[in-house]
Amino acid sequence: MSYEVSVSATCPEPYLGPSLAQTCPGSQFLTFMTLLDTFVRGKEEISQLCERVRPIDPAGRNYDFIVIGGGTAGAVVASRLSDLPEWKVLLLEAGPDEPPGADIPSMVAMFLGTEIDWQYRTVNETNACLSTGGSCSWPRGKNLGGTSVHNGMMYTRGHARDYNDWAAMGNVGWSWQEVLPYFTCSENNTEINRVGRKYHATDGLLNVERFSWRPDISEDILAAAVERGYPITMDHNGDQITGFTIAQTMSKNGVRQSSAAAFLRPFRYRRNLQVVLNATATRIIIENGKAVGVQYHKDGELREARASKEIIVSGGAVNSPQLLLLSGIGPKEHLAAVNVSVVEDLPGVGENLQNHVSYTLSWTINQPDEFDLNWAAALEYVAFQRGIMASTGLSQLTGILSSPYTTADHPDLQFFFGGYQASCATTGEIGSLMDDGRRSISISPTNLRPRSRGVLRLASNDPLAKPVIYGNYLTDPLDVATLVEGIQIALSFGNTTAMAKYNMTLSNHPLEACSRYPFLSNDYWSCAVRQDTGPENHQAGSCKMGPSSDPMAVVDPQLRVHGVRGLRVADTSIMPQVTSGNTGAPAIMIGERAAAFIKSDWGAGSTQCSRSTIDNSLDLLLWGIKYIDWDQAAW
Repeated sequence: MSYEVSVSATCPEPYLGPSLAQTCPGSQFLTFMTLLDTFVRGKEEISQLCERVRPIDPAGRNYDFIVIGGGTAGAVVASRLSDLPEWKVLLLEAGPDEPPGADIPSMVAMFLGTEIDWQYRTVNETNACLSTGGSCSWPRGKNLGGTSVHNGMMYTRGHARDYNDWAAMGNVGWSWQEVLPYFTCSENNTEINRVGRKYHATDGLLNVERFSWRPDISEDILAAAVERGYPITMDHNGDQITGFTIAQTMSKNGVRQSSAAAFLRPFRYRRNLQVVLNATATRIIIENGKAVGVQYHKDGELREARASKEIIVSGGAVNSPQLLLLSGIGPKEHLAAVNVSVVEDLPGVGENLQNHVSYTLSWTINQPDEFDLNWAAALEYVAFQRGIMASTGLSQLTGILSSPYTTADHPDLQFFFGGYQASCATTGEIGSLMDDGRRSISISPTNLRPRSRGVLRLASNDPLAKPVIYGNYLTDPLDVATLVEGIQIALSFGNTTAMAKYNMTLSNHPLEACSRYPFLSNDYWSCAVRQDTGPENHQAGSCKMGPSSDPMAVVDPQLRVHGVRGLRVADTSIMPQVTSGNTGAPAIMIGERAAAFIKSDWGAGSTQCSRSTIDNSLDLLLWGIKYIDWDQAAW
């Protein structure tokens, strides 16, 4: 067996964000993690340096479409619109390209808190995050691919009832049966023989698979679930959503597949698709009630680009409402208060803000607390993209259940697991211990259908200032009760025969702030979740979709901003209610729907999802001939 770990110099390496060494807390990690980062960047199967989108600078001035935000949904929109050779598309992204280290599954979330994270926080929480002064962390990806570069990669669509509820609110065309084709048109499911074709497909751009490695304890946790009377499901996106499973992920051959990797890199030679990185949109230019251009900040100067057809905002649940507000679209009282001229009085902009919320329980088990990352694991991964680094460890295990506060056919609890994550290491020595203690695992019950709603506002009219985010977590007592029910379910796993051999010992110690309640009682946990609240990274709802009869709707069912022509929003901010699960796959579906709506409106096809299948150099060359007579400088 040979290991191919040589560093390639075939393709020039642009700046790709922070290195792995910068993600680990302390100088003791510097040497090993720097070497690992070097090997990863030099391995084309991981870094894909030769397949990266080549950003342009400076951009042209005139386009047909401008997409603001190259994140999970925005990358899809830009890719699909550029299917038509005659359409010139500009994609503006506030951050750089994704670093190769982030594409290692075991490094999940390691780049949060760095320069490629917006590092937002909520303020003035009165019922949540009280141990951190009423401020909850809200990380968001600031890079091409957005938060799909940082998330746990789970491919979870949510429940059919989620979408049927959207349709019942007046959003025609958004029922489960109507959105399903927009999931499958993206999907290349490599386990189609296991999950079947009723809900899945194999000819899309987004690779869906399960990791090739998982810790042995995951099988025991599944056995514990059965012992507790909970079902095991083969597919959280199939007929049986309720139950525990090893999740499918948005990854390809042991490497993360962000939306940028899936939807932009295959079309990097398209001359009609231009990508500008490190470009922060500051204002949408609106003339005579129509969006006609974008001002953006790059390299210390303010620039402008114009769109003859449409502008699509895909900044996510924080940046999209922020940009609308900066552009004069939002509640007139607030706009006046921050000295922004009112273009369209839309009171719903920034309202209806939602996020899943969790609480983490930790246990020690009777195994030594070893570094899961070592030289053997690193060599196996760099050479073959297999082994512990080709997975998220225990985090690939998940469960979805119903609490007593919902119906059995619309679950409201998800369980995330943690442990066995090969992230940081000091020397790479096999068997090296983190400390003298025991290994830890965790379970985080999560409320999938929060009733509490937050709001986003501008701090000022400075476009580069962070917005003010009021999460308003746990303001509805049923949100607390649902979480407490999830905590009791999680605790019960430690009392099963299947887990007895691990001698699980709860690590959560009594909180002084909750000392007036008996430890482990429901009253205690009701207090604890307010202290150590765990916001998930599933923000949604702040540019709510709804018919014109809904006074709080921001976009119509075709994602067009009410009252402003030539402007749409396409990301999770349009969700009337957040979906019951991870939001990455729904964000991609929303991007697909937006592109289909636009193509239909401009006479370029039906509202059906299109499938781009260009996947080799010959196809790219032949496709590119269509642009031979275009003058790049004329853009």
